[in-house]
Amino acid sequence: MKLYTIGFTKKSARDFFEKLRQSGTGRVVDVRLNNVSQLSGFAKKDDLAYLLKAVCGIDYVHLPQLAPTQEILKAYRHGQIDWPQYEAKFLELIRARRVDLTIDRDLIAEGCLLCSEDSPEHCHRRLVAEFLKEKWGGVDITHLR
Repeated sequence: MKLYTIGFTKKSARDFFEKLRQSGTGRVVDVRLNNVSQLSGFAKKDDLAYLLKAVCGIDYVHLPQLAPTQEILKAYRHGQIDWPQYEAKFLELIRARRVDLTIDRDLIAEGCLLCSEDSPEHCHRRLVAEFLKEKWGGVDITHLR
């Protein structure tokens, strides 16, 4: 199974959509908690779903069960926890949610996990991808930069 990840921050719309189109992914899997923020620009839920289909022929699905809770996100953004603590809390959360058993593999297969962070190093989309690879096996992860 091929699995891509991408963040939209620090990318122009042209760069973002070209990276997705060239990857060959068939679906963007939005793993953001808040996908309607005005700060998201072209990546707001309804606009993104339309543009993905119109520009690239790519489907869109939002899976908030792959997002952190507001509490975890707020604690990290406000410096109350560091990255290793965030990572531990997030992994505990997705284990408790049993996402490897409750998420349809067909939604993920050949898909691209989307979040806002420009790089995967400090983003939960990388954690989700690595968790699914560990649980499901046979997952080839490519981070679109």
